[in-house]
Amino acid sequence: MAKACALHILVKTREQAEKLKRQLDKGADFSKLAKQHSLCPSGKKGGDLGEFRKGQMVKPFNDAVFKGPVLAILGPVKTQFGFHLIKTLYRD
Repeated sequence: MAKACALHILVKTREQAEKLKRQLDKGADFSKLAKQHSLCPSGKKGGDLGEFRKGQMVKPFNDAVFKGPVLAILGPVKTQFGFHLIKTLYRD
């Protein structure tokens, strides 16, 4: 079963996610922005979701992590929870 480790930032609106992505594209620290803005409890850990298996996350999130490029910042990815910016650290 495939596994991955990812960081994410969860916000309510696409606009907010896009604004944060622009900051990240200019070199802002992902962990700091996650601590400041993420609505997910993982925000306290810099957005770190730890390791999880393929299929454990909702489909749009799962697709981004397991199909997108590693170490790139993906998003905004819309789920029923809001809009995510996702950075996959590794996957196998």
